[in-house]
Amino acid sequence: MTNTQLIQYSLKDFKSDQEVRWCPGCGDHAVLSSVQKALSELGIPKEKFAFISGIGCSSRFPYYMNTYGFHGIHGRASAIASGVKIANPDLSVWQITGDGDALAIGGNHFIHTVRRNIDINIILFNNEIYGLTKGQYSPTSNKGLVTKTSPFGTLEEPFSVGELVIGAKGKFFARTVDTNVSLSTSIYIEAAKHKGTSVVEVLQNCVIFNNGIHDVVTDKEVRDDRTIILKHGEPMNFGKDNRSGLILDGFKIKVVRIGGNNITEKDLLVHNAHESNPGIHYMLASMRYPEYPVALGIIRAVPWPTYETAVGAQINDIQKNSEIKNMDDLLNSGSVWEVE
Repeated sequence: MTNTQLIQYSLKDFKSDQEVRWCPGCGDHAVLSSVQKALSELGIPKEKFAFISGIGCSSRFPYYMNTYGFHGIHGRASAIASGVKIANPDLSVWQITGDGDALAIGGNHFIHTVRRNIDINIILFNNEIYGLTKGQYSPTSNKGLVTKTSPFGTLEEPFSVGELVIGAKGKFFARTVDTNVSLSTSIYIEAAKHKGTSVVEVLQNCVIFNNGIHDVVTDKEVRDDRTIILKHGEPMNFGKDNRSGLILDGFKIKVVRIGGNNITEKDLLVHNAHESNPGIHYMLASMRYPEYPVALGIIRAVPWPTYETAVGAQINDIQKNSEIKNMDDLLNSGSVWEVE
């Protein structure tokens, strides 16, 4: 039997025997299904997967995966996932986190994981609220949002996940919608193949405490005109009739209509996810409705050396040039004496 035959899986192979205890209608269910589908298509042995989480509704994820898993403490998933990957470079490590877990108490761990480019896959569920603790505003909540901890409206400017990732020297950033299983699955597959930290923001719906927060761009009646799915090497056009597009007007992205002002498809920006200069990627990640469509798909995917590879090379180099080869060498080095 060939190795390929040994590692053919179906989605069901990645389902655990645990009851899924998310609220009915929660976007987490669709994310779970997309991830399980993606893993079944990667051709990687199940024992090579490890799912790490912090605290929050999304962080129950490891219980529902038939893989190795670790449920950590609030905000520390990035630190744990980093350690797992560095100690076990052959593992496919996935960090499951939310906008509160990753960007509030875990913000410092998150940005440094991205900066170091450790080869882990981070799925960040963004429902713009604290769901598990019953509806407090989060770092991504819109300014002015009324919640239990902001009864007169939040006064803070929200984080943009894409801006934060790219600003932290991130080399892979993608965005998807919880209910778009096909798009999500394809993104998770590419994230797994990317060598380095991949961050996938999921616009996820909390049906209890922030229901419909993303509907303005994700509702099926308007999504074609208010989102753009970026594909590497293809023109940036969108809309129900596919006649709207993006061009670069000076230093800004501009929405245009094909056919208006002599605009043709050849005038549109062509997406280059592999461009090392983050300028265009930053602008794409920052686009907001109503001025722009919200960018979905893989926005940035730049090859770059990974941290754990550099750590391994450094250790090998030190060991090769060191006079100390084992514990006996260490114990007998420096100033030693015998006790009689």
